[in-house]
Amino acid sequence: MSLEKEIMTAMKEAMKAKDQTALAALRAVKSEILLAKTSGGSEELSSDDEIKLVQKLVKQRKESARIFSEQNREDLSEPELAQAKVLEQFLPEQLTEAEIEKVIVSIIESTGAAGMKDMGKVMGQANAQLAGKADGRTISTIVKAKLA
Repeated sequence: MSLEKEIMTAMKEAMKAKDQTALAALRAVKSEILLAKTSGGSEELSSDDEIKLVQKLVKQRKESARIFSEQNREDLSEPELAQAKVLEQFLPEQLTEAEIEKVIVSIIESTGAAGMKDMGKVMGQANAQLAGKADGRTISTIVKAKLA
């Protein structure tokens, strides 16, 4: 089932359950999918594009929650985190830092990367292999630690 159909099903369930937080998050995803479809020209989005779209929305929610927390606005932070949790259901299983580290070490060995000057090569392959399974910031942090 495509992500759009899953979102519609989840929206119906959220409406029946009167879950406003989930409904707001799901409506945001649906809106982004429609926007991407109309601006992109093609009728259907690939599953990779759908995953990137949901990841972007989760990242926005978490960033907003972080900013609200820094400003001592927990009343605004909590709904953002709850929406991020709802959206994470539609993402593939995220890898742990140890699993990401194993993949990055194997990439470093295969590319022969020796220092920070090779970070671009390693990041390119790491992002390709770990697309949808790990956050870019986490990947970058681990690559920097391994190449330093």
